[in-house]
Amino acid sequence: MSAAEVAAFLDAERTLICATLGRDGWPHLMPLWYVVRDGECWAWTYAKSQKVRNLERDPRCTLQVEAGERYDELRGVMMRCTCTLHRDVEVVAGVGEDLAERYGSARASMLAQAPKRVAMHFAARDVASWDHRKL
Repeated sequence: MSAAEVAAFLDAERTLICATLGRDGWPHLMPLWYVVRDGECWAWTYAKSQKVRNLERDPRCTLQVEAGERYDELRGVMMRCTCTLHRDVEVVAGVGEDLAERYGSARASMLAQAPKRVAMHFAARDVASWDHRKL
């Protein structure tokens, strides 16, 4: 996919899979809702989650967003990223507001969760994409 196609794809899809490395070296995969800000993915999660502990030890992670049912429809984006964790409640609340707007959630309930959460900023180092519809 071109850079414009990747951007459009990320704007259209709803869930990304985040792979972090556990203490034992095994990958830890979790789905996340996300928003794209200035071309980069942001998400939030509970501050005490396993993925946060993993990212505190090692900020490297891989993200994947995919779509399609049949082989000739498969398309996706994989990004090798460095994740920065943000604990400032205003930053976290801002991500929560963006998520509430994107996913149609109640803004008040999202903002109430902000003190228990961290914001995750994923800076892509490498991007790979595929679109089997072009085959």
